[in-house]
Amino acid sequence: MSDRKAHNRKQTIDGIQQAIEQLQASQGKLSISAVAKLAGVTPALIHNTYPDLAEKIRGLVGKATRTQRDSKHSELVREREANRTLRQELAETKAALAKLASVNQVLLNEVAVLKGFATGKVVSILRAREACTESFPT
Repeated sequence: MSDRKAHNRKQTIDGIQQAIEQLQASQGKLSISAVAKLAGVTPALIHNTYPDLAEKIRGLVGKATRTQRDSKHSELVREREANRTLRQELAETKAALAKLASVNQVLLNEVAVLKGFATGKVVSILRAREACTESFPT
């Protein structure tokens, strides 16, 4: 009977290890519950009878969690840098737009004055003063 228990124990260990490998290979969620379900045993059996395998699973879960956290952190750093660059570009673009709007307004004013001169509705103060001094010498 002891040979039978040893044989069953070996089969169970092999089944649990195969389940771990399958979950790792399939990129599935690795947990004691998932391994137990795939191996056809209860999570309590893994916790109580095979604590070394339970610790192995916890270690692998920790590595996966750390890897995922590090991946997310590096992605967050990249996105923050891209955001910083885009904000800087936006500020520069807004400054250029304000400068162009100012230049545009000055040019619109000059066009209005020149149109006034062309139609004769606007008279230059300097020219008007010269015309007055020529008509009425002092």
